[in-house]
Amino acid sequence: MMKYMKYIIPVVIVAVGFVGMNFLTSLKKKTAKQEVEVITKIVSTTEVKLQPVMTHINLFGRATTTEPIMLNSEVNGILEKGNIDFKVSETFSKGDLICKVDDRQALYSLNSAKSDLLNALANLLPEIKVDFEKDYMVWQKYFNNCTFDTKLAPLPEITNDKIHLYLSRFNVYKLFYNVLNLEIVLEKHYFYAPFNGSITKTNIQAGSSVRLGVLIGEIINTQDMEIAVPVDTKNILWIDKHNSVRIRSAEFSNEWTGTITRVGSNIDTRTQTVDVYIKVNQEKENQLLNNVFVEVEFSGKEIENSFAVPSMALYEESYVYLLKDGTLLRQDVKLIRRESSRVIITGGIQTGDIIVVEALQGVASGMLARSKSNMSGDI
Repeated sequence: MMKYMKYIIPVVIVAVGFVGMNFLTSLKKKTAKQEVEVITKIVSTTEVKLQPVMTHINLFGRATTTEPIMLNSEVNGILEKGNIDFKVSETFSKGDLICKVDDRQALYSLNSAKSDLLNALANLLPEIKVDFEKDYMVWQKYFNNCTFDTKLAPLPEITNDKIHLYLSRFNVYKLFYNVLNLEIVLEKHYFYAPFNGSITKTNIQAGSSVRLGVLIGEIINTQDMEIAVPVDTKNILWIDKHNSVRIRSAEFSNEWTGTITRVGSNIDTRTQTVDVYIKVNQEKENQLLNNVFVEVEFSGKEIENSFAVPSMALYEESYVYLLKDGTLLRQDVKLIRRESSRVIITGGIQTGDIIVVEALQGVASGMLARSKSNMSGDI
């Protein structure tokens, strides 16, 4: 018996193991077969409406005054204050006396010349009264109106050649033009504001001596502002000179409008741009500052039968995705114009198409999709 035990025991072990394995296998629960889940992409869409699209060009420029004026002295003397303090950033209104050069000598010389003219006229009047009685009252009235505190009026019209001879004999012409010349010299002592503006530079302070030709200061017109915008050559043909422009600045919360006044005729060889000049329409209480940088939005030419979408909606500059019958469809289109935040396309799309207006990743034509604006079902 012991002789056969070494054969029986292994057989028994194998049999027990087989039975145990079958028992354990029967205890396992059958795993339910999982179904493959179909994923539907949720996308942002809009309906295509082919129509004229106004192009826009957003560029940057610098606002500057159209009338910076240098105040150069044409006379000698002491600089004196006018109606305002002659200091940088001081504002003034049109007609204000900004500053002046001591005018006493020029005023005395002018009054002396007027005195000589009045003396000549006084000697002339009796001669005219005797020989030209009809003209006497005209010349008498002119004499009476010649005062030291008013500008000299033009001489009365000469109706008789003999009066012309009398005027020459009494040196009236010479004295008359000498007075006019001294009036011009006197005017050079005063600096009146030709516009509403501000002082931007003062080289000489009130009380200092001024010499002929010296730069006293600089003023600018704060109401008449102009913007020079460098426009690249690819955009210059899109600009419509007749359309108004919108102007914004990061430093101000206000917005202005402007009109194109002129377009440069030369291309800058370094930047390949053409300067477009814009006059700013602004009110006194809402003014741009000189030399501030601004963003300018041009309203360009219209593109017929086109549609604008966000730049992210165009792939490889050649195709977009449409949503049709619940699936994504790749559609080739023609790019007409690219702007800062959008592209204008035409060709390949029709009015009524549903176009995807967001950037998609990991998608392919034929993938199931649904619009965010139509969550109840497929479009």
